[in-house]
Amino acid sequence: MNTNFLKLAASAAAFAVIAAGSATAQTWQPDRPINIIVPWSAGGSTDQVTRVVAPILEEALGTEVVVVNQPGASGSIGTKAALDAPRDGYTWTANAIANNATYQVSGLLEESGIDDYRVYLHVANAPVISVNANAPYKDFGELLEAMKTGNVTVGTAGVTSSGGMALAALNDASGGDMTARMVTYDGGNPAVIAAASGEVDMTTQLAVEQTEMIKAGRLRPLAVISDTPLEIEGLDPVPPVTDWLDMHVAPDYFGVFIPTGAPQEVYDTVDQVWEEHVMNAPALKKYANERGAMFNPSFGDQARERAMPVVISEACALKSRGEAVKDPSELGISCE
Repeated sequence: MNTNFLKLAASAAAFAVIAAGSATAQTWQPDRPINIIVPWSAGGSTDQVTRVVAPILEEALGTEVVVVNQPGASGSIGTKAALDAPRDGYTWTANAIANNATYQVSGLLEESGIDDYRVYLHVANAPVISVNANAPYKDFGELLEAMKTGNVTVGTAGVTSSGGMALAALNDASGGDMTARMVTYDGGNPAVIAAASGEVDMTTQLAVEQTEMIKAGRLRPLAVISDTPLEIEGLDPVPPVTDWLDMHVAPDYFGVFIPTGAPQEVYDTVDQVWEEHVMNAPALKKYANERGAMFNPSFGDQARERAMPVVISEACALKSRGEAVKDPSELGISCE
């Protein structure tokens, strides 16, 4: 028999096996748009990165992926809307995973723990301590003294937002004697704009929300809540807060989450799409590089493992400050 024919036949058989395997793995074919509820206002960290990821998912799934902003109550209103929607795979949500995993601890939602979702992470973000460009503080040390003794106002997206939790962590690390007053907004973007305009003195929102205002010279970053400097393309490195305070820091992971209870084929398909299309996406890498985020996608068990340090940190911080409505241990989160 012709050897070339045998080679072609073998190649065709191998291709058929591969194709069959792919078809088996990706069996869900959505027949209508998928909604991703962003429970914060437009322009904030969650909104920004979700609008980068949505077109990648849209192309891979072959259906429209619509980003829907539904802000309010520190992100819990939009999150509840996603949880209350039919569990058919067509309504997702997006957030910092620590928010979704601790809404029960803070009492904002009766349901919403880390195991109530299939988790798909894309970037990790760090809060930055920035002041209005006209503020007198030369470094974070000077600002810290003012936060302890003066009437400093801090713009955040709410008590359980990344900015709100960052402010609380700063207070804990500095001895719990801050007099700085938090002013809350419906998202990170309006909180940052408030600081840039002078409506408040400073903000502790995420780097990705502040980058444009920092580059425009309207905000001055003094420290990043990290143990390493923050590198943002085109800017000087931002020093770590650990240069002034001894505090624990954990990567603040963001992602999109599909509530549990949908058909298994939904999760299997999105797993495959995440692995093949999101985990090496040039657009997402570019966003992270330009905005000061850490590109580190994962899904499933690996994503859950990566998320747990910040989930534990924020849940236990709520407990230690006496702000927990439900003990983290009831949700399988140990603070010992």
